[in-house]
Amino acid sequence: MDFFQVFIELAQSTVRLSTPLILAALAGLFTERAGVFDIGLEGKMLGAAFAAGCVAYISQSVMMGLFAAVLVSVLLSLVHGYASITQRGSQIVSGVAINFVVAGSTVILGEAWFRQGGRTPALTEDGRFGRITLPFADAVREVPILGPLYSGLLSGHSPLTYLAFLMVPASWWILYRTRFGLRLRAVGENPGAVDTAGISVIWLRYRAVICCGILCGIAGAYLSLAANAGFTKGMTAGKGYIALAALIFAKWRPKNILFACLLFGFLDAFAIRYQGYAFPLIGRVPVQFMQALPYILTVILLAGFIGKAIPPKAGGVPYVKER
Repeated sequence: MDFFQVFIELAQSTVRLSTPLILAALAGLFTERAGVFDIGLEGKMLGAAFAAGCVAYISQSVMMGLFAAVLVSVLLSLVHGYASITQRGSQIVSGVAINFVVAGSTVILGEAWFRQGGRTPALTEDGRFGRITLPFADAVREVPILGPLYSGLLSGHSPLTYLAFLMVPASWWILYRTRFGLRLRAVGENPGAVDTAGISVIWLRYRAVICCGILCGIAGAYLSLAANAGFTKGMTAGKGYIALAALIFAKWRPKNILFACLLFGFLDAFAIRYQGYAFPLIGRVPVQFMQALPYILTVILLAGFIGKAIPPKAGGVPYVKER
């Protein structure tokens, strides 16, 4: 197999594996720009994936599965919002609690409902997102270089993959070119000034939390309705934490989030492709090391190459209105 074909296959895997990371990182972007630190991305994705798998199997409708995923994720986000915004509790504790509760409840409910070890039954074609073939993809497939790039890399992905990449410029436009985005960024930097202007800090932060829930719901639905044919126990496998790391690595900027998630997706794709491969001068690398490689490199990149990442000034701090 020539180098170009290997490149196309690695790039395809990178795009697929980075899709939930992009959606989850953008979800965290909205909340953290509003001053709400959300470590519960993992739990919301997992809960959404479980809801999508269950409802899509029962209804045999992929859109009903997507709707259920978004609904469950938004509800979990509102729980986090109530604990950290309304009750001014610890945002870290609230997020970790969501992760633990969802990780346990999905297994218990899955086993109780379907008796398949915490899994949902395999979905049919009607219960999953199919792949979109772009115009003329088959016609140009044999064209050197451009054909494989267009028909193999750009075409043939899930609708949610294209949505994830479109959400990057959309998020930039919302945050930097709309009144809502301006107020959202302001409430993450100086909520007192926003409150003085007569704008509700609480309502703005709740809207950011709802945006986070919608994006996490789509990310979870992608895992069980597009990347897989149903829900499996712990299928997020730390993707929420990697998305949070990508958000910090990107310094809370949408464009940088895209490249950071593609980097982490590539590391994951590389580790999957070369499990058990005998490298020159090194030999066969243990499978366990290759499986841990994306997480190891995530820590290394954050520790040594990120530089100084300055979060929003009011991030993680409950807002108390001055009297």
